[in-house]
Amino acid sequence: MIGAPLFYVPAFFATLVAIFIWFTLRDTPQSCGLPPIEEYKQDYPDDYDNSHEKEMTAKEIFFKYVFSNKLLWSIAIANAFVYLIRYGVLDWAPVYLKEAKDFSVDKSSWAYFLYEWAGIPGTLLCGWISDKLFKGRRAPAGILFMALVTVAVMVYWFNPAGNPAVDMMALVAIGFLIYGPVMLIGLYALELAPKKAAGTAAGLTGLFGYLGGAVAANAVLGYTVDHFGWDGGFILLVGSCIVSIICLTYALLGEKAHHEAKLKESQRQEAKQALS
Repeated sequence: MIGAPLFYVPAFFATLVAIFIWFTLRDTPQSCGLPPIEEYKQDYPDDYDNSHEKEMTAKEIFFKYVFSNKLLWSIAIANAFVYLIRYGVLDWAPVYLKEAKDFSVDKSSWAYFLYEWAGIPGTLLCGWISDKLFKGRRAPAGILFMALVTVAVMVYWFNPAGNPAVDMMALVAIGFLIYGPVMLIGLYALELAPKKAAGTAAGLTGLFGYLGGAVAANAVLGYTVDHFGWDGGFILLVGSCIVSIICLTYALLGEKAHHEAKLKESQRQEAKQALS
């Protein structure tokens, strides 16, 4: 019974927030009698037309804009491996640092704490780099950060025991770098689908991330470490970095063709409406 409040109290506050959102959150500007945000801001994407405001059936959303979108599947797979790295490093950090690097419980706790908090400035920097240096393109920034994550994971792996400062810096670097791609992939998914299908597109990447990545981080990584030691676990993590970079590179290479196809579809819709 002592531990019961640990479950009830968060659930109680989560329920309060859910009730508040249920009564205050609105669907679209149009549902409140307002114009579309593009019209209000006079800021239209290149491929925008009135068809973007058309409501879609579930069949259209799933089969026309989500399941058939190769780039969306590519970043969803990338997300699974990014999450495997994120939670694999985080969840196993206390055990790894204690067993392989001779960390005390206090030092392991600080490393765990700093890993999470380092993600805040890292995410902001990743977004800024994507917006400013890469002119709003998401894949290049994701590839850059995942390449640096690979380097940090290898330092974390190969640094010999007895150098706690290097281990701490490597762990903080992984936390600083990994949350940027997590954020960018979710944002990228929204940009790869029409806005009426954006929630479903983001849901697909989230599903891959949490089921394919977060769950696998404990199950697969734990199995690998049990049977092949920490070296086997780190080979899995480095391999995940490489696969995520490959998937993001595929998305990068297919970006131009995807947006050209969207623009042609938009022009076709406009011509059809003009004729009718």
